[in-house]
Amino acid sequence: MTDLFEDTPAPSNSPEFTVSELAGAVKKVIEGEFGLVRVRGEVGRISRPASGHLYFALKDDRASLDAVSWKGQVAKMQVRPEEGMEVIATGRMTTFPGQSKYQLIVDDVAPAGAGALMAMLEKRKAALGLEGLFDPARKKPIPYLPHVIGVVTSPSGAVIRDILHRLRDRFPRHVLIWPVAVQGQNCAAEVAAAIKGFNALTPGGPIPRPDLIIVARGGGSLEDLWGFNEEIVVRAAAASQIPLISAVGHETDTTLIDYASDLRAPTPTAAAELAVPVRLDLIATLDALTARQSRGIAQTLQRRDQRLRDLTRALPRLETLLATPRQRLDTAGQRLGGALGMAASKKRGTYAHIASRLRPEALLTLIARRREALNNTQLRLNDRTTRATERKHASFDKWASRLAPALTRLIGDSARKTNEGHAKLALLDTRLQAAPARRFAALTQRLDALDRTRTTLGYTETLQRGYAVVRGDGNVITNKAAAEKSQTLEIEFADGRLSLGPRPAKKPKSGGPEQGSLF
Repeated sequence: MTDLFEDTPAPSNSPEFTVSELAGAVKKVIEGEFGLVRVRGEVGRISRPASGHLYFALKDDRASLDAVSWKGQVAKMQVRPEEGMEVIATGRMTTFPGQSKYQLIVDDVAPAGAGALMAMLEKRKAALGLEGLFDPARKKPIPYLPHVIGVVTSPSGAVIRDILHRLRDRFPRHVLIWPVAVQGQNCAAEVAAAIKGFNALTPGGPIPRPDLIIVARGGGSLEDLWGFNEEIVVRAAAASQIPLISAVGHETDTTLIDYASDLRAPTPTAAAELAVPVRLDLIATLDALTARQSRGIAQTLQRRDQRLRDLTRALPRLETLLATPRQRLDTAGQRLGGALGMAASKKRGTYAHIASRLRPEALLTLIARRREALNNTQLRLNDRTTRATERKHASFDKWASRLAPALTRLIGDSARKTNEGHAKLALLDTRLQAAPARRFAALTQRLDALDRTRTTLGYTETLQRGYAVVRGDGNVITNKAAAEKSQTLEIEFADGRLSLGPRPAKKPKSGGPEQGSLF
């Protein structure tokens, strides 16, 4: 009779996965299918924890996608995402197994079209204008003849050359160049740091403090000039105690630093013209750098850089290894505050319970037991240290006894290889001594064969077979008409030449040739 309460599970061929295995398989599938994607959407609920990472969401009218940018990626972004802004995010899809969700690791963010960029620019301009950063009353006069001019620009572009050339033509001045990136992710931070650095110089110090600052860059698109629209640059220009001239772009280009500066120049060359009056005298002195030292340093750095790049190719990407631990750390960090409070409350209750039962006699007993346990532990530790030292000495003696035979074998192998090398060198020397003679003999045989071929094909051999060469007036003739026109004839046979004297004048056609004439 079958037991109605017995339930035997049916066998199954389906594999069993752990949670971590299944999460890892899903992660590989998503990262493999979406290695690099560009997503357009509206930025929402931005979070910036103390770690420096950036968490936000991309959404449209039907879906939402979690996104994260690590600290290093955020530092390289030219445009930082702001809530409500429509952007195009570029990155790769991955999963976060700790919360069973997928997300986008964002490498770069760009506004969704020029319209969005202009809207952001107008919004920022209005906000900074309300703070009074563009107020004409706060602008400082430009000095008539500055002794020192600080230039914030790229040291390798045409802008600095134009500025220096114009200053030399009009009035040579002491120029301090603060090299910065004039576009890209580092542009805004470097330009703001340069303006603050010039203002931080002490008057009369070892490095002269500029009397005037010129911030210059050539023309470009709105995206190229975007670094000069950043709030950090505008605030640095507005807070500068040194008068500042902005010369960013061409005459039609306008950036927010133009409104915050004390004077705007349409071009970098015009900024140099506004900075100094017409020159009175021209002094041009250039200090030459040591060429060998520069080339040596450059080549050494290039080789070390290439070697470092070759070594780093074998390493996995640091961001890939640290992506999940970083996010887990941020998640744990957000929960740490509450967890610490709860743990402190529990420990406080435990401490109060134990303190209520604490007596001096119990403490003395506990101290005695702990002291006895400590003494026993110290004795065991001394015994273990002694035994470990003896084992190390025995191992050292064993290796020392094997060192001398190994050194002997190594010397013997080196001597044998040296003898073999000498033998090979002697064999190669013998072959080298014999090679020129063999080559000379082969070339001699080749030359003899070519000479025999020349002799066989020459015209003298043809004369031996019964032919002759006819020359008229010193030239070889090959037809009757040429022979009739020649005054003298010469016939060359195999055994010599036969010369014929001048030909007689021709008779009228009615008469035949003179008797005895060859013609």
